[in-house]
Amino acid sequence: MTSLPTADPYLPDHGDPSWSAQHYDLDLGYDLVRNHLRGQAVIRAVAVEDLSRIVLDLSSLRATKVVLDGKSPARYAARGHRLVVTPKQTLRAGTTFELRITYAGTPQPLIDKHHGDAGWEELTDGVIVAGQPHGAPTWFPCNDRPDDKASYSLTIAAPHDYTVVANGTLTSRRRGSSATTWVYEQQAPMATYLATVQIGRYDVRELAEDPPLLAAIPYDAGEGFEAGFGRNAEMLTTFSELFGPYPFPTYSVVVTDDELEIPLESQSLSTFGRNFLTDDWEAVRLVAHELAHQWFGNAVTLRRWQDIWLHEGFACYSEWLWSEASGGESADDWADHHHARLADDDQDLLLADPGPELMFDDRVYKRGALTLHALRRTIGDDAFFDLLRAWVSTHAGGNVTTADFVSMAVERTAPDGPDLTDLFVTWLHQKPLPDLP
Repeated sequence: MTSLPTADPYLPDHGDPSWSAQHYDLDLGYDLVRNHLRGQAVIRAVAVEDLSRIVLDLSSLRATKVVLDGKSPARYAARGHRLVVTPKQTLRAGTTFELRITYAGTPQPLIDKHHGDAGWEELTDGVIVAGQPHGAPTWFPCNDRPDDKASYSLTIAAPHDYTVVANGTLTSRRRGSSATTWVYEQQAPMATYLATVQIGRYDVRELAEDPPLLAAIPYDAGEGFEAGFGRNAEMLTTFSELFGPYPFPTYSVVVTDDELEIPLESQSLSTFGRNFLTDDWEAVRLVAHELAHQWFGNAVTLRRWQDIWLHEGFACYSEWLWSEASGGESADDWADHHHARLADDDQDLLLADPGPELMFDDRVYKRGALTLHALRRTIGDDAFFDLLRAWVSTHAGGNVTTADFVSMAVERTAPDGPDLTDLFVTWLHQKPLPDLP
């Protein structure tokens, strides 16, 4: 039996680099009582190489019908959490094609030995989807790799007394005899792991109009919501000034009735547990962290998982920037604090390539943030924030590597600025923790 492709060594047995999705049209119906999901996915795609097979990622759900360009393929079969479709004739490189896959089953999180479980998860009364980094196949067939971004149409039918929140802009809501159907459009290119659906009994509030800032929260959230999220609009304005305009048409915050250990990142929305309804800094900093991911991670997305610091280091540094802007401790103070703590930790992490076991280690977050602060101290505030804005405006909608960021930083500071070679080598490509400039 031939082996199936892996697109990224950090996430084995996910993704097929031989084809690329252009658009996902997902039509889903969910029975909360039985935890049963039925769906039809229409995937418009292009062959990157000659294709004698099309390998998709789909976990715990059974494909019951597959149509390729309006006709039945030669065959299709499930292999573990992959779906292999064999066309009757080889699809030549550059050929566009359409897959229509009907599927159903009981969705459940997918467990990875390095990253634990991720994906579709039942709450006490509702559902969340935690996609990062390997959870997308638990609810739709996809090419699960971060460098394959596509637009999405999401149609979800759920019981009448539940609210559905998904990526993008809500374009319609239709009440039928047995369910309400919600339709969302995400036109901006999006990686599979950033796609999400959140279902619960929520009170939906508008916090700001430009861009629309929405919150779906428990009906009994009380004063805790104002404590935890009352400055979300101000936070969005601050980050827009620092990083450039907010990159999507809307931003939504979902607060589940359940407590969640960590918040969930997804494109154009973030999800938090009830335990984040507080003004404690440990909660507020993560509200800032998830919002910052809209620029760093969602608009500008890594090409390879080894470059995760481009997401988490930037979002962690944004926590310090919000502290500074909102009257708390300065970024200098936070940098000194976390540098001292990292100096006492093991010096065995390579920031530009931490390995799958350490890619979500807290040291990636903090050392990534410290790398940015070292750069800021070296080139000055004006050049630093000009660089961040240029980084987003140049690469929004696309994928990047560490080398891309280094190249842009060097180009924008040369020939009159400081030499950044040693800075990037010591912070990114060597394990010992450098001194802050």
